[in-house]
Amino acid sequence: MLQKLIKNKEKLGWSLFLIALLVLIRAFEETVFYDPFLKYFQSEYAHLPFPRINIFKLFFSFGMRFYLNSVISLFLLYVIFKDTQIVKFSALLYILLGSTLMISFIFILHFFGEESKMTLFYIRRFLIQPIFILLFIPGFYYQKQSSQRRTARN
Repeated sequence: MLQKLIKNKEKLGWSLFLIALLVLIRAFEETVFYDPFLKYFQSEYAHLPFPRINIFKLFFSFGMRFYLNSVISLFLLYVIFKDTQIVKFSALLYILLGSTLMISFIFILHFFGEESKMTLFYIRRFLIQPIFILLFIPGFYYQKQSSQRRTARN
């Protein structure tokens, strides 16, 4: 019982540490990452033209932020589930989703620009915030629970 409590404390400590890292990325987003859309989407952007953008800097910044959030999220999944298969599958999903979102963002920005402000807003949101972890944790938890129930019935 004591070992289980200590193990859960360790899991909780690592989880809180990793969540704190995600919060720090969000807290220092203005100083660490290049994102001219931060202030733009906080303002009355419906009637404003797009800010001037350095597309390479923006692509690199979004990519780095997505990468950092993804790596921290993968560590969080490992801490919670202790299952490398879940981490490998999630890494594949992060690569596919991140690539698709980055290509979509650049494509829409370049070809549709100002007429697709809301689409850019939401794609950007998925790129710069760790939203996928909020989907993965409950999904994998449910999968693990249902698999344990099936095993217990057999």
